[in-house]
Amino acid sequence: MLGGALAGIRVVEIASDHAASAGKLLAELGAEVVLVEPPGGHPGRRYPPFAEDVPGDDRSLWWWHYQCGKRSIVLDLEDAGGRDGFRELVRHSDLVLEGEPPGRLGGLGIDADRCRAADGRLVWVSVTGYGRETARRDEQFTDLTLQAGGGQMWMTGYDDHRLPPVRWGGDQGFHIGGVWAVIGALVALHGRVRDGAGTLVDVSMHAAANVTTEQGNHHWLVARQEVGRLTCRHAAPVGRPTQETMAVSADGIWVNTGVPGRLPRDYAQLLGWLAELGLADGFAESVWLDIGARREATDYGAVGLDPEVTECLSAARSAMTLIATTLSAREFFEGAQRRGIACGPLYSPDEAMDSVHSRARGFPVRLYYEEVDREVEHPGAPFVLHGAPWSAPRRAPKLGEYQHLAPSARLDPAPPRIGLAHRTSEHVRHEEQKCP
Repeated sequence: MLGGALAGIRVVEIASDHAASAGKLLAELGAEVVLVEPPGGHPGRRYPPFAEDVPGDDRSLWWWHYQCGKRSIVLDLEDAGGRDGFRELVRHSDLVLEGEPPGRLGGLGIDADRCRAADGRLVWVSVTGYGRETARRDEQFTDLTLQAGGGQMWMTGYDDHRLPPVRWGGDQGFHIGGVWAVIGALVALHGRVRDGAGTLVDVSMHAAANVTTEQGNHHWLVARQEVGRLTCRHAAPVGRPTQETMAVSADGIWVNTGVPGRLPRDYAQLLGWLAELGLADGFAESVWLDIGARREATDYGAVGLDPEVTECLSAARSAMTLIATTLSAREFFEGAQRRGIACGPLYSPDEAMDSVHSRARGFPVRLYYEEVDREVEHPGAPFVLHGAPWSAPRRAPKLGEYQHLAPSARLDPAPPRIGLAHRTSEHVRHEEQKCP
């Protein structure tokens, strides 16, 4: 098994719901992540849904996903002995990741200030709802309130604003905070290589959500424009004319018709695709595609302001819709991919995992769980970094499986039982060439 970019780095993670995805990413980058759980285990071990819909210890699918690749140790931080054990573990580690309420660890005498005073090279990453030192530090939060307050839900939904906004699925508010926590951790570790000193990384998930609103903040800060929700499209300044972006393919699957072209070659590609399918002669708006193919570029910001730009982009959208309704969803998707057009079918999670592109990327991995006596498919690498290989995962930890090892003992784990070999960048490039 290849080591990742963080091979040799030990992370101590205090188990929580909202920082779990950050620990998972650090493990996937090759770090040894030691998960500190309270006596009896973190409540996430009992979160539904369960494997085969049978509740029980070590059968939570939530736990299997978010704790994949980590090691578990049980420490009672409310007990003096448990706190001593925590200090000893941290003393032999590089980074602490915690999502504790501000002030709790300080009250126990094991906070960032004390631990970093004992080891100036220690990196400490704190993930909280509103930051450690803000006026809102003690406010309660959920994934729902983070998305609502951060701005994601303001920008997600339908053109008809009488309908409520839409929450992103899969605890995306927590995930956004987790990604920023990992970014902060990587920057801090890189800085430690340079100057030998660790640091405290203070992550506000509310702030992380707020800066991850795509064009929303940019429009407001630069032009004082307020964006509004648009059906299946990027949010845009309210009042802009819009077009339908969804269509039903010939085999009855909803597809998104993607992003119309900006450059002359994009319009030329569409004209060629229509001709290839025998649709060009019956497409009345071909003249606008031809104009788009002869323009230097087509600026999305001029829609509704420049009549020619508006007509060119409208024609491109209409052409994509015509093609989408003529072909099967897969034919449309793969044809657009070959032409460099961003679009895609609305796959269910199972369909997305099983798609030819996911398989070619080596995205699904299979891990063995004795609780069900079979391999279970997991999402694999969320990225392909050719200079920093992804670390193939092992199953989520059993409670206290690391307990018997001394805090100073760095793990050299055996390869996990995994049903899909780890892919190098050469594997990926080779399979991309075969993939239609």
